[in-house]
Order: sequence, then C-alpha cells, then structure tokens
Amino acid sequence: MTIMIANTAGSPSLPAELAEDVALARKYACQGPRYTSYPTAPQFSTEFPLADYLAGQRAGAAHNREPLSLYVHVPFCNDICYYCACNKIVTRRKNVARTYLDHLQREIVAQAELVGRERPITQMHWGGGTPTYLDHAQITELMHLLASNFRLLDKNYREYSIEIDPRTVDNATLALLKGVGFNRISLGVQDFDEQVQKAVNRIQPYEQVAGLVDSVRNLGFRSLSFDLIYGLPFQDRDSIARTVQQVIALSPDRIACYNYAHLPERFSSQRAIDRLALPAPEEKLLLHEIISHTLKDAGYQHIGMDHYVLPGDELALAQAEGRLQRNFQGYSLRMADDLVGLGVSAISQMGDYYLQNARDLETYYQRVEADELAIERGCRIDEEDRLRRHVIMSLICDLHLDLDECNRQFGIDFAGKFAAELAALAPMAADGLLQLEADSIRVTARGRPFLRNICMPFDAYLPRGDGGDRPAGFSATV
Repeated sequence: MTIMIANTAGSPSLPAELAEDVALARKYACQGPRYTSYPTAPQFSTEFPLADYLAGQRAGAAHNREPLSLYVHVPFCNDICYYCACNKIVTRRKNVARTYLDHLQREIVAQAELVGRERPITQMHWGGGTPTYLDHAQITELMHLLASNFRLLDKNYREYSIEIDPRTVDNATLALLKGVGFNRISLGVQDFDEQVQKAVNRIQPYEQVAGLVDSVRNLGFRSLSFDLIYGLPFQDRDSIARTVQQVIALSPDRIACYNYAHLPERFSSQRAIDRLALPAPEEKLLLHEIISHTLKDAGYQHIGMDHYVLPGDELALAQAEGRLQRNFQGYSLRMADDLVGLGVSAISQMGDYYLQNARDLETYYQRVEADELAIERGCRIDEEDRLRRHVIMSLICDLHLDLDECNRQFGIDFAGKFAAELAALAPMAADGLLQLEADSIRVTARGRPFLRNICMPFDAYLPRGDGGDRPAGFSATV
C-alpha cells in the first residue's frame, strides 16, 4: 500500500487501512511495560535474597559450561541529546574513561570467578551512553579484559554487537571494531530532518550516516541496525515520511522504532525541549502508523512491537522457528539462558534472578573498591512468575501461545486460571488483534504493534480493577 496523505480543508485525508489502524492505536493507547523482563524493573528491590544467589553461583561456577551472554554498559557521552532517557554521564573529560575501565576490570574479574570462566560467550552487547566514547586503545583494552576473563568466541554464529553514535566514529574506528570481534553494528539515527536534529541537539546529516553504512558493508559486518524515534519536536507526517524513505534507501537489516516519552520531571535534559513543538497525541499516533506501513510496504517484516527486519534476517527466521527472545537489549536470538550485566546500572538475568548494578556512578565505584559486587537491587522469581513470564514472552516473541503445552509444562488449567485475562483479551480479538482458540492464542499481523497491550492482562503486578485502571510510570504502548 503506497501512502498518499493529503489535506482537505485542514483535515488529513488518509487511506482507509491507515485510518483504521490510527483509530485502533487511539483506542489502545495507554502506558505499559516494554517487557524486556518479567517481572519488570519496577519490581526490583534492595530487599532480595542476594546471599542465596551468590551461594548458588559459587556452588556451580566451577563446572558450569552453559552458554552465557554479556552486556557491558559504558555511560559516557560527549554531548547531551535532549530526548535521552538512558543512564548516561555527559562529559568531555577523557580521564573519566580511565577511571571507569579500572573499576570495570575489577568487576569483570569478580563476575567471571562467580559465574564461571569457561562458559562460551555466544552473545555480547556494548551499550550506553556511547560505547565509542572510548578511544581505540581503550576499546582494545576492554575487549582484551573480557577475553582474558571469559571465553569469547571466534565463531560465525556469535552475536557481538555495539551501539554507535554516528558522530563519534570514522572508518578507522569501524575497522577497529571489526578487528576486535564485533560483527553487528547498531547506529542511533533517530531522525534525518535537520530541524528535528537541531531541536534535540543531535546533528548528524544523512550523508554522514550513509558514508558509515558504506563502511559497515565494505568491512563485512554481519548485520546493521538503525534506531529511530517518533514523537520528537517538529516531527510531522511529511518529515517522518522523508526520514523513513531515507532509511529504506540505506537498507539496514533491522530497524527499531521507539516512542519518545516526554518526562522532563524525571530526565532533566528533556527540559530543553519545547513541549509546544512536540506532535499532538493524534499526530503522534499517525507518525507511528506511517512508519509501520511504509516499512512493511518496503518489504520489512514487523516481528513485533517496535522492531522491523528484512525477511532474510536471522531474527525473522528465529521467530518462525521459535528461537526468538526478548531481554534488556530488545529482541535477539535465543543463544544463552543467562545474561551478565557489567558496569554501572547494568542488569543481569541469571536463572531465577534479575540483578541490577548500582545506578549511580559513585556508588558503583564504592562497591567495586570495597571488593563487593556492584549489585544494588533485584528480584527472585517464583513459579507464578515463571508461568506468567512464559505466557508473556511466548506472545511477544513467538506471536503464539500453545495452551495445551502450557498446561502440561506448568500443571494448570489455563482456561480456568486465566479466565479474567481471557475475558480482557476478548475485545482485542473482536478488533482483529489476536485469535482466541480453544488450544491457542495467536497474535495477528494487525496485533503486532499492540503486543504490550495484549500481554498486560497477564501481568500480575499491574493494577487490577474494573478495567478502567491504567498503569502509570511506563512509556506509551503505541
């Protein structure tokens, strides 16, 4: 479907299918979790059985050979992007990286001793902040630290990815990243419109990004991802349509498209954004639908929520085969059950535990200097959490839940236990977002943008009531 948008007497005239999807987005728009974990991060507490976790890991580390994922958080940025809600520290004092690496080394050694040095690292992701805030020598040093303490792989199937601010790298940096072992690149594009870029203090012309894309391809990286954001100041249907067409012209393998949440009371940098320049709620819904329809018309497959991939991408193949997972980095291949987070604010998922490091840099330093793990809060899941996590992650990743298999695995009567939840899904089924069958729940193509809404009835930690309760403190579901 080619989208033609015209204005008649000041009112938008939309293709029928797009207008219907905008109406659905308006109906289901609310705040809700992104389900990068279940239970979600608001359920993490300083009052959790850390001693039990440590004892269990120490008992099994010596003989553990199971695959492991690593996440490394580098919090520093050269400049502030006004929209950003990440855990970051904006500074141009390069000595801060030296101090951080010294502490990170101590944490890496401690974590390797705790969870086991011989576990193959099938997946690794560096995020931030801006990981390429580190200079070439520091990037090399950090990778050497990881290789000296964990079993990094030189196999084609590994997924070693890094987030990149296009303003911080050149061809030499990309070549270095390829040389030290990264095979996937994620570029923070956000928007190509010059007025929008100025309004959020992130100037990166299309030509600059296009040049980096050429280098990524010439260097033989296995995958290229773009991050986009909609709902930014001065975005409108024309500017977002131009940005999406420019993105399509560069043909990234994966595109993540996030909804900007304006929360200046929580994120001080957002106070620099003029709220009057933000798209109105109705316009923001339209931006979402324009992006979705345009990408799908260009051949991208909507795997769910805010992620689109080319049909031959490994994520698309993994979803078809039931090998897709969702964690704190978004969607990825299911290659390891456990994830260790390293660095300030990093989150680990280890067995029945979620664990988060200190979110404040000074507290992180103090814990490391005291020869303690940097873990500040977390939670241990129980059998009820496992069941609900299985339901939610099956719907988000597989777009399908086998009720008979769920009954067998957890020893329940799904229809009886989740009668209220199934009733809450009935209106969504009537709107064509999913199919409720005797033995399964199936998410339709139309329902993929609404996966968070579909999962929320199964979230035991959200407020319950007469159906009018809306959870607060999360981002908008669409």
